[in-house]
Amino acid sequence: MWLAVAAAALAQTAPPLLAARWLAPGADPVRALAYAPSECLARPTDPDAALAVEVGRAAFRTPLLLGGQAARAGLSCEACHRSGRGNPDFAFPGISGPPGTADVTHSLFSTRRGNGVHDPRPIPDLSGPAADLKVARTPDASALKTFTHGLVVEEFDGRAPPQPVMDGLVAYVRALDPAACPTEAVAPVRLAGYMDDARRAFAAADAMAGRGEPDTAAFLILAARSRLALIDERYAAFPGERARLAGAARRLGPIAEALRARDPAAPTDLRRWIADSHALERRLAAREPKSLFDPSHLAAAYGRRLPR
Repeated sequence: MWLAVAAAALAQTAPPLLAARWLAPGADPVRALAYAPSECLARPTDPDAALAVEVGRAAFRTPLLLGGQAARAGLSCEACHRSGRGNPDFAFPGISGPPGTADVTHSLFSTRRGNGVHDPRPIPDLSGPAADLKVARTPDASALKTFTHGLVVEEFDGRAPPQPVMDGLVAYVRALDPAACPTEAVAPVRLAGYMDDARRAFAAADAMAGRGEPDTAAFLILAARSRLALIDERYAAFPGERARLAGAARRLGPIAEALRARDPAAPTDLRRWIADSHALERRLAAREPKSLFDPSHLAAAYGRRLPR
């Protein structure tokens, strides 16, 4: 019953962008949705370590990782930890207390760890000081591996992903470092950024397929497709562009299945998709100034007026 009420409440106030559904009342949607914290990622120089980080980065950004109601609501690790940071504007109905908190032991998210107590906790910045993230910063990664597995499988009722995905998540979180933060604290959310996220996931998928990890490769293809969904919702006023996006996204399902089946033609099909995506991006970029990537159009969608 409670779940139905919460779902109805979300549906009645469904805004143009999915992420707005868990914005705190009174939060500025333009500031929260047109801009994002800068990612503080220290990329490893070792190729194997760098690939693990890229696998984890893609998994961190997709709802595919989590299970149960969290996944159905469209939540990913990034929903709470934007760019691997915190999210002071996060407020999910029934799950949060003050903005920037979440109760991950709520029975809505977890049938295993639901404790019947409303005890939301502050969402940590995963790029924060070592003293605040002892599990992530210990030299031995085993504690973080155990914590991450429990978070996915127990706190969110997810199905355990392929082991390289779990290992990648650990590698990604450990690569987040306050010393790697860019000078700019925030950056605009742009089409190019989402497309870059997708292509990085595709490159990781190609590499994992070459290493004999077809299930991980398929997971990464579908993770990348979820970034296309975030682009799609920003082009609500352009049905032609959305149709092209949808067509491109449909091609990814068969590629993922072919990778999983170890079809030798699958890597070539993936590289062809990547090559074709540049033309798609150019077409979308032409409309970007009038899409919901643009702060002024985003403000209009939420009935706001930008300051002059």
